[in-house]
Amino acid sequence: MKKVITGNYAVSYGAMVSRSQVIAAYPITPQTQIVELLSEFCADGLLDAKFIKVESEHSAMASCIGASATGARAFTATSAHGLALMHELLHWAALGRLPIVLANVNRAMGPGWSIWTDQNDSLSQRDTGWLQFYCESNQEILDTIIQGFKISEQILLPTMLVLDAFFLSHTSEPVDIPDIEVVDTYLPKYNATYRLSTENPYAFGGLTGPDHYFEIRYKMQETMDQAIEIARQADEEFERIFGRSHGLIERYYSDDAELILVVSGSIASTTRDVVDQLRSEGRNVGMLKVRMFRPFPRQEFRNAVRRAKKVAVIDRNICVGFGGIFYQEITSTMYGHRDDLPIFGFIAGLGGRDVTPNVIHEIVTHAETHDTPDTEIIWIGVKR
Repeated sequence: MKKVITGNYAVSYGAMVSRSQVIAAYPITPQTQIVELLSEFCADGLLDAKFIKVESEHSAMASCIGASATGARAFTATSAHGLALMHELLHWAALGRLPIVLANVNRAMGPGWSIWTDQNDSLSQRDTGWLQFYCESNQEILDTIIQGFKISEQILLPTMLVLDAFFLSHTSEPVDIPDIEVVDTYLPKYNATYRLSTENPYAFGGLTGPDHYFEIRYKMQETMDQAIEIARQADEEFERIFGRSHGLIERYYSDDAELILVVSGSIASTTRDVVDQLRSEGRNVGMLKVRMFRPFPRQEFRNAVRRAKKVAVIDRNICVGFGGIFYQEITSTMYGHRDDLPIFGFIAGLGGRDVTPNVIHEIVTHAETHDTPDTEIIWIGVKR
């Protein structure tokens, strides 16, 4: 069925049609509506799941870890400081090889106290061993929940999908909600090979000495490398069944573009419109939307920019003391492959400030009129 719903409700419906079995819930703006609707699904019998009301986000992730360790399909959602409070247990979930799915509604970290969007909360967790997907639309949000479980349960690593606060979380769009029986053909019941059980007991997460810990990390990295192909296959299968594909990255007029704008999240929608306008004016500009951030699809990115003369990265985040985080990833990805390619790092939209078509035009003009970046960080829209 099609419904006009917010991004938050798209998360809820995605968790429902994925037949989540355990949902751990703690409210935080702007995420709260996700778990509120899921609680209604459970109360009304639309979803046969254990809904656990906890006293903190730390406990929410702990509950998901316990549930997933028993072989249950576990889900939770949070934002900003809630995600930061989970930090310790994000490591535990990943190193425990537990296929939990978490939806994070991007919200700027305080102080100053903010409920508006930027990506610093989720990107602060980029080294924890979770897959990360950045969504542009409410449809992509719902689809990514389903795909997240599909991927995680094959590789035994958790997935975090990310959506912009308010631009997506509280904005309504038409969303196709697939029949749960059809989702079952794509996402069958999770059958954990190793799980906590009184009938067949195992011990998990015990003290590990130097003789074995090294290999645990090695195997995580090996699995992350494999996850790129697994995610691609999951997206291709999703398209065959549901008629929609989102890819790891999206190329938009990038094959012949001299200047490529690299974006993520809801900024992609604005950028796509600007690219259309610029193309109609004869300006050779394209876009790459990075959907999968962890693991970073390095070879796909290199292939996508192989003909470009310039790349402009738009970051809605800041690694204080260095610069934009997507910019870091991309310069690292291109090192030794296209050292002749100028890569411009722009920072815009922090704390939920609008990234309008005029902002995108300013970025394009700057990149077109400079042969190389004159600073490591190019600030857009700062009130000096």
